[in-house]
This record gives sequence, structure tokens and C-alpha cells, in this order.
Amino acid sequence: MGPGNIQNDEALSVLDWWQLAGVDTMIDDSPRDWLAKAAPVPAIAASTDSPPPPAAEAASPTDLAAVHDALAAMSVPGAGEERLLPEGDVASGVMLMVGMPETSDVMEGHLLSGATGRLLDRMLAAIGRDRASVYLASLLPARPTGGRMDAALAAPAARLALRHVALAAPRILLVCGEDACRALLDSGVAKARGRLHEINHDGMKVRAIATFHPCQLLEHPMQKAAAWADLLLLLGELER
Repeated sequence: MGPGNIQNDEALSVLDWWQLAGVDTMIDDSPRDWLAKAAPVPAIAASTDSPPPPAAEAASPTDLAAVHDALAAMSVPGAGEERLLPEGDVASGVMLMVGMPETSDVMEGHLLSGATGRLLDRMLAAIGRDRASVYLASLLPARPTGGRMDAALAAPAARLALRHVALAAPRILLVCGEDACRALLDSGVAKARGRLHEINHDGMKVRAIATFHPCQLLEHPMQKAAAWADLLLLLGELER
């Protein structure tokens, strides 16, 4: 090993020591006042590309007309421009809430149409009612892509539906199907049905009963006996 290598090794050893000792600034030949206070760091101007603050949530509807307007204006991914709004008699005392229109409903232009609607008509007739003597509504006014209600869509729809129920103030609410039960009763239909619930929203208390969607009853006829028991529970509450 030559003298040059020894000098290089010694220099590297010294640099390593300085690094371990915390020296992180090279000293230049010009005199410097090491005790002088550092100049303040200028403030960084706010970026013009920063995202805008989130928009304020729309005011809660104050009457049923405003609820209908909110439903008509609701954005539903994958749906066309047509919106199926509530129908029937809001003063009837009986309100039915489903999750969303079926494919046939969109084609017919009203909620619960076709074979599903005919089954609903028979169910209502069994308790002495018809479409004109109930108030029929849905969480969504149109059918989203794939007929699925994701969390981003379900949350605002549930808030509007709760407000809708509070303003309609029915004597009894029949919550039909999985989507509607999860939104209004925070439970699946199988677990929620068979007993009376109470929805307390905006100071308005509404009794509610969960049951299967008529479309599900067409697919699973064995559940019709359970749905009939739910209707009898509803009838009993109306006759109290």
C-alpha cells in the first residue's frame, strides 16, 4: 500500500468522524457570522391548484312537494332522464317504500308494474286496499346500472327517504325489500320482518313493518306465507 492510499484512507476516516459528530455543512474560506440569526423563511403562497372546499349539503326538504323535486333532480348512475315519483294517496295512512324501480317499471312508467304489480294489487286487496288507497314511493326514482345501490348512492337516498316518511307521516309504513329495509330499518329484511319497528326522525315517530318485495315473492313463492303474516300485522296496527 503506497503513501497516497494511506492519505486517502485517513481523509475518509476524518470525514466519517465529522459525519458521526454531526457536522453537515462545509466551511468555506469567506468569514461567516455563525451566531447571526437566520433570515426568516418566506411564506409559501397558496397553490391555485388546490381543490375547492366541499359543497354544502342541500337543505332538507320542508314539504312533500320539495321531496318530489329532490327525487326528480336526483342523479342516478346509468339511468336515463325519466324519474318515477311517488303515487297514490298520502292521506291514506298507509305508505309503501321500495328500494328502486324494476326494469319493467321503467318501461311502463310507474312503480311496481307488470307481474310484480299484479301481485301487489292482490296483496293490497287481501287487506281491503288498492293502489288508490296507499301511498307508494321508492328510495331511488330511477334504476342504477346493474340494479345495485352502492354506499355512495344509498346514504343520501336514505336521508331523503327518512325525511320523506317524516313529512308523509303515515299511520303505518310497509318497508318492502332488502334495500329499503337496510336504508330505513338498518337491517336486512329477513331479520327485520315479523315485528313492529318505530322510525323516529325529525321528531316524527312512524310505526313500520318490514316484508319481502313482491318481486322476491314471485321468485320465491314459499315466502308468500311470511308476507301474508306481515300484512296481517299491518292490518292489526291499522285496526288498533
